[in-house]
Amino acid sequence: MSSPTPLPPDETRFAEMVFPEQANHYGALFAGSALALLSKAAFVAASRRARNDVVMARSEATDFHTPVRVGELLDMVARVIRVGRTSLTVEVEGVAETLSTGARRPALNGRFEMVAVDAEGRPRPITLHPCSGAPVSVAAQ
Repeated sequence: MSSPTPLPPDETRFAEMVFPEQANHYGALFAGSALALLSKAAFVAASRRARNDVVMARSEATDFHTPVRVGELLDMVARVIRVGRTSLTVEVEGVAETLSTGARRPALNGRFEMVAVDAEGRPRPITLHPCSGAPVSVAAQ
């Protein structure tokens, strides 16, 4: 068996089935549940890229384009789009998919600022390591 192909260090994928306990009274994904999913994807993408503990400093924007109904899949891609000295900006895009037909449509997106922290919760510099293990440069913040 061959070893799995690593994802690009800037990208993390998530898929989440929408269940009734995540829905609002209209039968669609509750905004609070959607924000939790988006922020989790941003957290994982930033953590994987920085290989460090991170916390959310800011949710810059979240747009809801169409409801994601109970029983649909929310397919999310989180991408690190900026790396600073101690922080990373992550964009997350969510696509709703009807499993019975395969129909897909853009549903929501968000942008999050994540900060690398030390054991005491203070910001710390990010040392990036791509899949090859070699350090890469960090943009000035």
